[in-house]
Amino acid sequence: MSDTTMSMSHLLREAINGHAKARRTAFLGSSGDVTYAELGRLIDRHAAATRERGIRRGELVGIAAVKGADSIGAFLGTMQAGACPCFVEPRIGARAIAERMRAVGVRHLLLDGHTGLSREALAEEGISVHALAATPSSSYADDGITGGDRAMVLFTSGSTGRPKGVVLSHTNLRTNATGVLEHTGVTPADRLLHLMPLHHTNGVNNQLIVPLLAGASIVLTERFRAEEVIGHLRRHSPTYVTGVPTMYSRMLPYVRAGDAFPSLRFLRCGSAPITVAQHERFEEAFGVPLVVSYGLSEATCTSTMNPPGARRVGTVGTVLRDQRVRLFHPGTDRPVAPGASGEIRIGGPALMTGYLGAETDGPIVDGWLRTGDLGRFDSDGYLSITGRIKDVIIRGGENLSPALIEGELATHPAVRECCVVGRPDADLGEVPVAFVALHDPRAGLAAEELQELVRARLSHVYVPAEITMVDALPVNGVGKVDRVALRAALGG
Repeated sequence: MSDTTMSMSHLLREAINGHAKARRTAFLGSSGDVTYAELGRLIDRHAAATRERGIRRGELVGIAAVKGADSIGAFLGTMQAGACPCFVEPRIGARAIAERMRAVGVRHLLLDGHTGLSREALAEEGISVHALAATPSSSYADDGITGGDRAMVLFTSGSTGRPKGVVLSHTNLRTNATGVLEHTGVTPADRLLHLMPLHHTNGVNNQLIVPLLAGASIVLTERFRAEEVIGHLRRHSPTYVTGVPTMYSRMLPYVRAGDAFPSLRFLRCGSAPITVAQHERFEEAFGVPLVVSYGLSEATCTSTMNPPGARRVGTVGTVLRDQRVRLFHPGTDRPVAPGASGEIRIGGPALMTGYLGAETDGPIVDGWLRTGDLGRFDSDGYLSITGRIKDVIIRGGENLSPALIEGELATHPAVRECCVVGRPDADLGEVPVAFVALHDPRAGLAAEELQELVRARLSHVYVPAEITMVDALPVNGVGKVDRVALRAALGG
Protein backbone atom coordinates (compact mmCIF):
# COMPACT_ATOMS: atom_id res chain seq x y z
CA MET A 1 0.00 0.00 0.00
CA SER A 2 1.38 3.41 -0.96
CA ASP A 3 2.31 5.97 1.65
CA THR A 4 0.05 9.02 1.21
CA THR A 5 1.17 10.88 4.32
CA MET A 6 2.31 14.50 4.13
CA SER A 7 5.66 15.08 2.44
CA MET A 8 8.71 16.45 4.22
CA SER A 9 8.64 19.42 1.83
CA HIS A 10 5.08 20.31 2.79
CA LEU A 11 5.89 20.00 6.49
CA LEU A 12 8.98 22.19 6.09
CA ARG A 13 7.11 24.79 4.06
CA GLU A 14 4.45 25.10 6.76
CA ALA A 15 7.10 25.33 9.49
CA ILE A 16 9.21 27.92 7.65
CA ASN A 17 6.15 30.07 6.93
CA GLY A 18 5.24 30.03 10.62
CA HIS A 19 8.76 30.93 11.70
CA ALA A 20 8.83 33.72 9.10
CA LYS A 21 5.69 35.25 10.62
CA ALA A 22 7.42 35.13 14.01
CA ARG A 23 10.38 37.02 12.43
CA ARG A 24 12.93 34.37 13.29
CA THR A 25 16.44 34.02 11.86
CA ALA A 26 17.30 30.83 9.98
CA PHE A 27 21.03 31.19 9.27
CA LEU A 28 23.94 33.13 10.70
CA GLY A 29 27.51 33.19 9.48
CA SER A 30 30.25 35.04 7.68
CA SER A 31 27.98 35.67 4.67
CA GLY A 32 25.39 37.46 6.82
CA ASP A 33 22.12 36.55 8.46
CA VAL A 34 19.22 34.98 6.55
CA THR A 35 15.70 35.19 7.97
CA TYR A 36 13.15 32.42 7.67
CA ALA A 37 11.15 34.69 5.35
CA GLU A 38 14.18 35.05 3.06
CA LEU A 39 14.85 31.31 3.22
CA GLY A 40 11.27 30.52 2.25
CA ARG A 41 11.49 32.77 -0.80
CA LEU A 42 14.88 31.27 -1.75
CA ILE A 43 13.49 27.72 -1.62
CA ASP A 44 10.50 28.75 -3.75
CA ARG A 45 12.75 30.32 -6.38
CA HIS A 46 15.00 27.26 -6.53
CA ALA A 47 11.93 25.05 -6.87
CA ALA A 48 10.80 27.18 -9.84
CA ALA A 49 14.28 26.93 -11.37
CA THR A 50 14.10 23.13 -11.11
CA ARG A 51 10.92 23.09 -13.17
CA GLU A 52 12.28 25.60 -15.69
CA ARG A 53 15.28 23.33 -16.31
CA GLY A 54 12.91 20.58 -17.34
CA ILE A 55 13.83 18.33 -14.41
CA ARG A 56 10.99 15.91 -13.90
CA ARG A 57 9.33 14.74 -10.71
CA GLY A 58 11.35 11.97 -9.07
CA GLU A 59 14.45 12.70 -11.17
CA LEU A 60 17.80 12.70 -9.36
CA VAL A 61 19.73 15.97 -9.10
CA GLY A 62 23.27 16.30 -7.75
CA ILE A 63 24.43 19.44 -5.97
CA ALA A 64 28.15 20.31 -5.79
CA ALA A 65 28.48 23.49 -3.78
CA VAL A 66 30.00 25.02 -0.69
CA LYS A 67 27.85 25.10 2.42
CA GLY A 68 25.65 28.18 2.48
CA ALA A 69 22.10 29.48 2.32
CA ASP A 70 22.04 29.20 -1.48
CA SER A 71 23.12 25.55 -1.64
CA ILE A 72 20.69 24.65 1.15
CA GLY A 73 17.92 26.58 -0.61
CA ALA A 74 18.74 24.68 -3.82
CA PHE A 75 18.56 21.34 -2.01
CA LEU A 76 15.21 22.07 -0.34
CA GLY A 77 13.86 23.77 -3.47
CA THR A 78 14.73 20.78 -5.65
CA MET A 79 12.91 18.56 -3.17
CA GLN A 80 9.92 20.94 -3.06
CA ALA A 81 9.65 20.70 -6.88
CA GLY A 82 9.24 16.94 -6.57
CA ALA A 83 12.76 16.00 -7.71
CA CYS A 84 15.25 14.02 -5.63
CA PRO A 85 18.42 15.95 -4.64
CA CYS A 86 21.74 14.64 -3.40
CA PHE A 87 24.76 16.57 -2.20
CA VAL A 88 28.03 15.38 -3.72
CA GLU A 89 31.44 15.95 -2.19
CA PRO A 90 33.12 18.52 -4.46
CA ARG A 91 36.65 17.84 -3.22
CA ILE A 92 36.86 14.38 -4.81
CA GLY A 93 37.16 15.89 -8.31
CA ALA A 94 35.21 15.86 -11.55
CA ARG A 95 36.05 12.29 -12.61
CA ALA A 96 35.05 10.74 -9.28
CA ILE A 97 31.88 12.85 -9.13
CA ALA A 98 30.90 11.74 -12.62
CA GLU A 99 31.57 8.08 -11.74
CA ARG A 100 29.32 8.31 -8.69
CA MET A 101 26.57 10.09 -10.56
CA ARG A 102 26.59 7.62 -13.45
CA ALA A 103 26.59 4.70 -11.00
CA VAL A 104 23.28 5.74 -9.47
CA GLY A 105 21.67 7.40 -12.49
CA VAL A 106 22.06 11.11 -11.68
CA ARG A 107 22.14 13.11 -14.93
CA HIS A 108 21.80 16.69 -13.65
CA LEU A 109 24.30 18.55 -11.47
CA LEU A 110 23.85 21.98 -9.89
CA LEU A 111 27.28 23.60 -9.59
CA ASP A 112 28.26 26.81 -7.87
CA GLY A 113 31.33 28.87 -8.69
CA HIS A 114 33.16 28.32 -5.41
CA THR A 115 34.02 24.60 -5.58
CA GLY A 116 36.94 24.85 -7.99
CA LEU A 117 35.33 22.22 -10.22
CA SER A 118 35.44 22.70 -13.99
CA ARG A 119 32.03 22.85 -15.64
CA GLU A 120 33.68 21.80 -18.91
CA ALA A 121 35.37 18.76 -17.33
CA LEU A 122 32.06 17.60 -15.87
CA ALA A 123 30.25 18.16 -19.16
CA GLU A 124 32.90 16.06 -20.93
CA GLU A 125 32.00 13.25 -18.54
CA GLY A 126 28.43 13.34 -19.84
CA ILE A 127 26.90 15.30 -16.96
CA SER A 128 24.24 17.95 -17.61
CA VAL A 129 25.64 20.87 -15.59
CA HIS A 130 23.48 23.80 -14.43
CA ALA A 131 24.62 26.92 -12.61
CA LEU A 132 23.42 26.96 -9.01
CA ALA A 133 21.07 29.90 -9.46
CA ALA A 134 17.50 30.57 -8.45
CA THR A 135 14.97 32.30 -10.69
CA PRO A 136 14.51 36.02 -9.90
CA SER A 137 11.09 35.95 -8.29
CA SER A 138 8.87 32.99 -9.24
CA SER A 139 7.93 30.04 -7.06
CA TYR A 140 6.77 26.45 -7.39
CA ALA A 141 5.62 23.69 -5.06
CA ASP A 142 4.58 20.19 -6.09
CA ASP A 143 1.74 19.55 -3.68
CA GLY A 144 1.21 16.09 -5.12
CA ILE A 145 4.27 14.71 -3.33
CA THR A 146 3.44 12.03 -0.76
CA GLY A 147 5.37 10.36 2.00
CA GLY A 148 6.35 7.46 -0.23
CA ASP A 149 8.00 9.62 -2.89
CA ARG A 150 11.77 9.91 -3.15
CA ALA A 151 13.10 12.84 -1.10
CA MET A 152 16.89 12.57 -1.26
CA VAL A 153 19.81 10.28 -2.06
CA LEU A 154 22.98 9.75 -0.03
CA PHE A 155 26.13 8.39 -1.67
CA THR A 156 27.80 5.48 0.03
CA SER A 157 30.20 2.70 -0.92
CA GLY A 158 30.01 0.47 2.15
CA SER A 159 32.40 -2.48 2.11
CA THR A 160 32.06 -3.19 -1.64
CA GLY A 161 33.95 -0.11 -2.86
CA ARG A 162 31.37 0.44 -5.62
CA PRO A 163 29.38 3.68 -5.43
CA LYS A 164 25.72 3.32 -4.64
CA GLY A 165 22.95 5.59 -3.50
CA VAL A 166 20.79 5.26 -0.42
CA VAL A 167 17.31 6.36 -1.44
CA LEU A 168 15.30 8.05 1.31
CA SER A 169 11.62 8.87 1.10
CA HIS A 170 9.76 11.83 2.59
CA THR A 171 8.41 9.50 5.28
CA ASN A 172 11.96 8.38 6.11
CA LEU A 173 12.99 12.00 6.66
CA ARG A 174 9.90 12.80 8.73
CA THR A 175 10.37 9.76 10.96
CA ASN A 176 13.98 10.68 11.73
CA ALA A 177 13.24 14.37 12.28
CA THR A 178 10.29 13.90 14.64
CA GLY A 179 12.20 11.33 16.69
CA VAL A 180 15.29 13.53 17.03
CA LEU A 181 13.15 16.57 17.88
CA GLU A 182 11.42 14.67 20.66
CA HIS A 183 14.68 13.32 22.12
CA THR A 184 16.61 16.59 22.00
CA GLY A 185 13.78 19.06 22.70
CA VAL A 186 15.09 21.61 20.17
CA THR A 187 13.01 24.84 20.15
CA PRO A 188 13.14 28.30 18.51
CA ALA A 189 15.35 29.38 21.41
CA ASP A 190 18.12 27.06 20.23
CA ARG A 191 21.07 27.90 18.01
CA LEU A 192 23.05 25.11 16.32
CA LEU A 193 26.68 25.38 15.27
CA HIS A 194 26.72 23.44 11.96
CA LEU A 195 30.09 21.70 11.52
CA MET A 196 29.35 18.58 9.45
CA PRO A 197 29.59 18.43 5.63
CA LEU A 198 26.33 18.52 3.69
CA HIS A 199 27.06 15.25 1.88
CA HIS A 200 26.87 13.48 5.27
CA THR A 201 23.40 12.32 6.38
CA ASN A 202 23.83 14.05 9.74
CA GLY A 203 24.70 17.32 8.01
CA VAL A 204 21.28 17.35 6.34
CA ASN A 205 18.85 15.33 8.42
CA ASN A 206 19.85 16.34 11.94
CA GLN A 207 21.57 19.66 11.32
CA LEU A 208 19.24 21.23 8.74
CA ILE A 209 15.83 19.59 8.75
CA VAL A 210 15.48 19.22 12.52
CA PRO A 211 16.42 22.80 13.53
CA LEU A 212 14.46 24.30 10.60
CA LEU A 213 11.33 22.45 11.68
CA ALA A 214 11.86 23.70 15.23
CA GLY A 215 12.50 27.31 14.22
CA ALA A 216 16.02 27.32 15.65
CA SER A 217 18.88 29.36 14.19
CA ILE A 218 21.80 27.64 12.42
CA VAL A 219 25.33 29.03 12.43
CA LEU A 220 26.85 27.92 9.11
CA THR A 221 30.56 27.15 8.91
CA GLU A 222 31.87 26.40 5.42
CA ARG A 223 34.24 23.69 6.66
CA PHE A 224 35.32 22.29 10.01
CA ARG A 225 38.52 23.93 11.22
CA ALA A 226 39.31 23.10 14.83
CA GLU A 227 41.19 26.35 15.44
CA GLU A 228 38.09 28.36 14.49
CA VAL A 229 35.38 26.52 16.40
CA ILE A 230 36.09 28.02 19.82
CA GLY A 231 35.81 31.47 18.24
CA HIS A 232 32.41 30.50 16.82
CA LEU A 233 31.31 29.35 20.28
CA ARG A 234 32.28 32.69 21.80
CA ARG A 235 30.97 34.87 18.97
CA HIS A 236 27.68 33.16 18.07
CA SER A 237 26.72 31.61 21.45
CA PRO A 238 25.22 28.36 20.10
CA THR A 239 23.13 26.23 22.43
CA TYR A 240 24.29 22.95 20.92
CA VAL A 241 26.88 21.50 18.57
CA THR A 242 26.87 18.24 16.60
CA GLY A 243 30.08 16.50 15.58
CA VAL A 244 32.08 13.29 15.56
CA PRO A 245 34.67 12.28 18.18
CA THR A 246 37.59 13.41 16.02
CA MET A 247 36.18 16.93 15.78
CA TYR A 248 35.88 17.28 19.54
CA SER A 249 39.36 15.81 20.05
CA ARG A 250 40.83 18.40 17.73
CA MET A 251 38.99 21.24 19.48
CA LEU A 252 40.43 20.41 22.91
CA PRO A 253 43.86 22.09 22.43
CA TYR A 254 42.05 25.37 21.74
CA VAL A 255 39.99 25.33 24.94
CA ARG A 256 41.79 27.49 27.50
CA ALA A 257 41.81 26.80 31.21
CA GLY A 258 38.84 28.56 32.78
CA ASP A 259 36.93 28.79 29.47
CA ALA A 260 33.17 28.70 29.93
CA PHE A 261 30.42 28.46 27.33
CA PRO A 262 27.28 29.57 29.17
CA SER A 263 25.05 29.38 26.10
CA LEU A 264 25.70 25.66 25.50
CA ARG A 265 23.19 23.16 26.84
CA PHE A 266 24.59 19.99 25.21
CA LEU A 267 26.95 18.54 22.61
CA ARG A 268 25.88 15.81 20.20
CA CYS A 269 28.19 13.08 18.99
CA GLY A 270 27.71 10.19 16.57
CA SER A 271 28.84 8.53 13.33
CA ALA A 272 31.89 6.86 14.90
CA PRO A 273 32.86 4.98 18.07
CA ILE A 274 33.79 6.98 21.16
CA THR A 275 35.55 5.73 24.28
CA VAL A 276 34.44 6.48 27.81
CA ALA A 277 37.71 8.36 28.40
CA GLN A 278 37.05 10.59 25.38
CA HIS A 279 33.48 11.18 26.50
CA GLU A 280 34.57 12.31 29.94
CA ARG A 281 37.31 14.59 28.55
CA PHE A 282 34.88 16.33 26.19
CA GLU A 283 32.31 16.93 28.93
CA GLU A 284 34.97 18.28 31.29
CA ALA A 285 36.32 20.67 28.66
CA PHE A 286 32.98 22.12 27.56
CA GLY A 287 31.05 21.81 30.81
CA VAL A 288 27.86 20.31 29.32
CA PRO A 289 26.47 16.81 28.69
CA LEU A 290 27.70 14.98 25.60
CA VAL A 291 24.77 13.21 23.92
CA VAL A 292 25.92 10.14 21.98
CA SER A 293 23.70 8.66 19.26
CA TYR A 294 23.75 5.78 16.78
CA GLY A 295 22.38 5.17 13.32
CA LEU A 296 23.05 4.36 9.69
CA SER A 297 22.32 6.15 6.43
CA GLU A 298 20.23 3.11 5.45
CA ALA A 299 17.93 3.98 8.38
CA THR A 300 17.97 7.70 7.41
CA CYS A 301 20.33 8.89 10.15
CA THR A 302 19.60 8.30 13.84
CA SER A 303 17.90 5.34 15.52
CA THR A 304 19.02 5.67 19.13
CA MET A 305 20.09 8.71 21.13
CA ASN A 306 20.85 9.73 24.69
CA PRO A 307 18.38 12.35 25.94
CA PRO A 308 20.36 15.49 26.96
CA GLY A 309 18.93 15.40 30.48
CA ALA A 310 19.47 11.68 31.02
CA ARG A 311 22.57 10.63 29.12
CA ARG A 312 24.49 7.51 30.11
CA VAL A 313 28.21 7.45 29.35
CA GLY A 314 29.22 4.35 27.41
CA THR A 315 25.85 3.99 25.67
CA VAL A 316 24.27 5.31 22.47
CA GLY A 317 20.97 5.98 24.18
CA THR A 318 17.40 4.81 23.78
CA VAL A 319 15.36 4.05 20.67
CA LEU A 320 13.64 6.97 18.92
CA ARG A 321 9.88 7.08 18.50
CA ASP A 322 8.48 4.97 15.63
CA GLN A 323 11.73 3.04 15.20
CA ARG A 324 12.49 -0.52 16.24
CA VAL A 325 15.89 -1.77 17.33
CA ARG A 326 16.36 -5.41 18.30
CA LEU A 327 19.27 -7.79 18.84
CA PHE A 328 19.66 -11.14 17.10
CA HIS A 329 22.18 -13.93 17.08
CA PRO A 330 24.35 -13.05 14.04
CA GLY A 331 23.31 -14.86 10.87
CA THR A 332 20.05 -16.12 12.39
CA ASP A 333 16.52 -14.91 13.07
CA ARG A 334 16.78 -15.79 16.77
CA PRO A 335 16.55 -12.82 19.18
CA VAL A 336 19.09 -12.83 21.99
CA ALA A 337 18.10 -13.12 25.63
CA PRO A 338 17.59 -9.88 27.64
CA GLY A 339 20.95 -8.40 28.60
CA ALA A 340 22.87 -10.44 26.04
CA SER A 341 24.88 -9.07 23.12
CA GLY A 342 23.69 -9.58 19.56
CA GLU A 343 23.64 -8.12 16.08
CA ILE A 344 21.80 -4.80 15.98
CA ARG A 345 18.90 -4.75 13.53
CA ILE A 346 16.70 -1.75 12.82
CA GLY A 347 13.09 -1.71 11.64
CA GLY A 348 10.29 0.79 11.07
CA PRO A 349 9.46 3.68 8.74
CA ALA A 350 12.97 5.20 8.83
CA LEU A 351 14.37 2.37 6.67
CA MET A 352 15.52 3.44 3.21
CA THR A 353 13.46 2.50 0.17
CA GLY A 354 16.52 0.80 -1.34
CA TYR A 355 19.88 1.19 -3.06
CA LEU A 356 20.65 2.62 -6.47
CA GLY A 357 23.77 1.60 -8.32
CA ALA A 358 26.05 -1.30 -7.48
CA GLU A 359 24.45 -4.70 -7.62
CA THR A 360 24.56 -6.04 -4.11
CA ASP A 361 22.39 -7.95 -1.73
CA GLY A 362 20.32 -5.46 0.22
CA PRO A 363 20.88 -5.30 3.98
CA ILE A 364 17.14 -5.24 4.73
CA VAL A 365 15.78 -8.76 5.23
CA ASP A 366 12.20 -9.44 6.36
CA GLY A 367 11.80 -5.80 7.36
CA TRP A 368 15.03 -5.61 9.39
CA LEU A 369 18.18 -3.69 8.50
CA ARG A 370 21.13 -5.91 9.38
CA THR A 371 23.67 -3.38 10.59
CA GLY A 372 26.65 -5.66 11.12
CA ASP A 373 27.15 -4.00 14.52
CA LEU A 374 26.95 -5.79 17.85
CA GLY A 375 25.23 -4.32 20.89
CA ARG A 376 23.60 -4.89 24.24
CA PHE A 377 20.57 -3.24 25.93
CA ASP A 378 20.57 -2.54 29.65
CA SER A 379 17.47 -2.95 31.77
CA ASP A 380 16.37 0.65 31.07
CA GLY A 381 16.58 0.34 27.29
CA TYR A 382 19.94 2.06 26.76
CA LEU A 383 21.96 0.48 23.94
CA SER A 384 25.73 -0.02 24.09
CA ILE A 385 27.82 -0.92 21.04
CA THR A 386 29.98 -3.94 21.83
CA GLY A 387 31.65 -4.60 18.49
CA ARG A 388 31.45 -4.53 14.72
CA ILE A 389 31.24 -7.46 12.33
CA LYS A 390 31.66 -5.50 9.13
CA ASP A 391 34.86 -4.33 7.50
CA VAL A 392 34.10 -0.66 6.87
CA ILE A 393 36.73 1.64 8.39
CA ILE A 394 35.32 4.64 10.25
CA ARG A 395 37.91 7.43 10.06
CA GLY A 396 36.81 10.58 11.87
CA GLY A 397 33.13 9.81 11.18
CA GLU A 398 33.70 9.04 7.47
CA ASN A 399 33.00 5.49 6.28
CA LEU A 400 35.90 4.25 4.14
CA SER A 401 35.71 1.20 1.92
CA PRO A 402 38.77 -1.10 2.18
CA ALA A 403 37.90 -2.50 -1.25
CA LEU A 404 38.08 0.95 -2.82
CA ILE A 405 41.62 1.51 -1.51
CA GLU A 406 42.66 -2.04 -2.38
CA GLY A 407 41.40 -1.51 -5.92
CA GLU A 408 43.72 1.47 -6.38
CA LEU A 409 46.75 -0.20 -4.78
CA ALA A 410 46.27 -3.23 -7.02
CA THR A 411 46.66 -1.08 -10.13
CA HIS A 412 50.40 -0.76 -9.42
CA PRO A 413 52.16 -3.34 -11.61
CA ALA A 414 54.45 -4.43 -8.78
CA VAL A 415 51.58 -5.35 -6.41
CA ARG A 416 50.53 -9.00 -6.31
CA GLU A 417 47.88 -8.74 -3.60
CA CYS A 418 46.90 -6.36 -0.85
CA CYS A 419 44.52 -5.95 2.05
CA VAL A 420 43.41 -2.81 3.90
CA VAL A 421 42.13 -2.86 7.48
CA GLY A 422 41.44 -0.30 10.16
CA ARG A 423 43.99 0.47 12.86
CA PRO A 424 42.87 2.13 16.12
CA ASP A 425 43.87 5.81 16.26
CA ALA A 426 43.62 8.11 19.28
CA ASP A 427 42.57 11.10 17.17
CA LEU A 428 40.55 9.70 14.26
CA GLY A 429 39.14 6.55 15.85
CA GLU A 430 40.47 4.42 13.00
CA VAL A 431 42.82 4.92 10.07
CA PRO A 432 43.34 2.65 7.06
CA VAL A 433 46.56 0.67 6.90
CA ALA A 434 47.60 -1.63 4.07
CA PHE A 435 49.41 -4.95 3.85
CA VAL A 436 50.97 -5.48 0.42
CA ALA A 437 52.63 -8.49 -1.19
CA LEU A 438 54.74 -7.86 -4.29
CA HIS A 439 55.32 -10.01 -7.36
CA ASP A 440 59.03 -9.61 -6.69
CA PRO A 441 59.85 -8.88 -3.04
CA ARG A 442 63.27 -7.69 -4.15
CA ALA A 443 61.73 -4.90 -6.27
CA GLY A 444 62.15 -2.42 -3.43
CA LEU A 445 58.86 -0.59 -3.94
CA ALA A 446 58.58 2.31 -1.48
CA ALA A 447 55.45 2.63 0.64
CA GLU A 448 55.40 6.35 -0.15
CA GLU A 449 54.92 5.60 -3.85
CA LEU A 450 51.77 3.58 -3.11
CA GLN A 451 50.48 6.26 -0.76
CA GLU A 452 50.93 8.88 -3.48
CA LEU A 453 49.07 6.62 -5.93
CA VAL A 454 46.04 6.52 -3.63
CA ARG A 455 46.27 10.24 -2.87
CA ALA A 456 46.23 11.06 -6.59
CA ARG A 457 43.08 9.04 -7.26
CA LEU A 458 40.99 9.28 -4.11
CA SER A 459 40.32 11.79 -1.36
CA HIS A 460 43.19 12.16 1.12
CA VAL A 461 41.20 10.39 3.84
CA TYR A 462 41.66 7.10 1.94
CA VAL A 463 45.48 7.25 1.96
CA PRO A 464 46.83 4.41 4.14
CA ALA A 465 48.54 5.76 7.24
CA GLU A 466 51.02 2.90 6.97
CA ILE A 467 51.90 0.29 4.36
CA THR A 468 53.58 -2.96 5.41
CA MET A 469 55.24 -5.19 2.86
CA VAL A 470 54.65 -8.92 3.46
CA ASP A 471 55.63 -12.08 1.61
CA ALA A 472 51.98 -13.19 1.46
CA LEU A 473 48.66 -12.32 3.02
CA PRO A 474 47.28 -14.70 5.65
CA VAL A 475 44.21 -16.71 4.65
CA ASN A 476 41.53 -18.47 6.66
CA GLY A 477 40.16 -21.99 6.34
CA VAL A 478 38.15 -21.21 3.22
CA GLY A 479 41.01 -19.45 1.45
CA LYS A 480 39.84 -15.88 2.04
CA VAL A 481 42.23 -13.18 3.24
CA ASP A 482 42.14 -13.27 7.04
CA ARG A 483 41.37 -9.67 7.99
CA VAL A 484 40.98 -10.68 11.64
CA ALA A 485 44.57 -11.88 11.75
CA LEU A 486 45.80 -8.68 10.15
CA ARG A 487 43.87 -6.53 12.62
CA ALA A 488 45.22 -8.63 15.46
CA ALA A 489 48.74 -7.98 14.22
CA LEU A 490 48.00 -4.26 14.66
CA GLY A 491 46.53 -4.70 18.13
CA GLY A 492 43.05 -3.76 16.80
